[in-house]
Amino acid sequence: MTDHPFRFGAVAGRAPDWCGLARRAEALGYATLLVPDTLGTFSPFSAAAAAAAATTRLRVGTYVLSVANRTPRAVAWETATLDALSGGRFELGLGAGRPDAEHDATELGLPFGTPGERIRRLEDTVDAVAAAAKDVPVLIAASGTRLLRLAAAKAATIALGVPPHFTEEQVAARLDELYELAGDRFHGLELAMNLVSAGGEPPAWLGPLGPDATGLLRGTPAEMADTLRRRRDRLGVSYVSVNAQYLEAFAPVVELLAGT
Repeated sequence: MTDHPFRFGAVAGRAPDWCGLARRAEALGYATLLVPDTLGTFSPFSAAAAAAAATTRLRVGTYVLSVANRTPRAVAWETATLDALSGGRFELGLGAGRPDAEHDATELGLPFGTPGERIRRLEDTVDAVAAAAKDVPVLIAASGTRLLRLAAAKAATIALGVPPHFTEEQVAARLDELYELAGDRFHGLELAMNLVSAGGEPPAWLGPLGPDATGLLRGTPAEMADTLRRRRDRLGVSYVSVNAQYLEAFAPVVELLAGT
């Protein structure tokens, strides 16, 4: 059980009318518009700045910035700037870089590094951001023990990096480990999960997923809301993000749950 109220984010890498998308997300009650960090999407800091300028309440963020692509000081500089320009509406999401992120680092002429090197760089990045923009909340995407330990010590929000086919039982097992690692910090942490599909047809690339898969939601808005309430009660997950292609389909659930 968690005391954190529900909030919802939309994840989008690009759109023909980017500022219009940001305004629509705000109007539908989403708390955040989140930008991935790949060479196939908009530059995350620039896109977040444009979205913040086009809205008044919507928070903007990265989901998630690959620390292999920028130095800690560069991230801290960009973060402090966007925090100031957005009126404190920026949230920094960080990750150690998934295997497919190595291609982007190579294209940028940067060393991707070993898992251990990237985790140390992530820690250095968090520390640099804390020194430059201490009020910016930091989300860390984490799955393995080393990342969970770092996130438990330094993040405000932990995005559980689990595959979409994971069941609630499998997610609960990952959270048992986080509970042990976080100690007294555990109940203050905001826990987040991303949905690859909600209120619409799942993308074909997902393949078949079982009825207990936590990466998607099916049913009516009321049924989806009940599922998320149950997951919050059992798992503590209160921050839910969804691909922006489901922005409209998921909006009735946001209306039912946001802030509760």
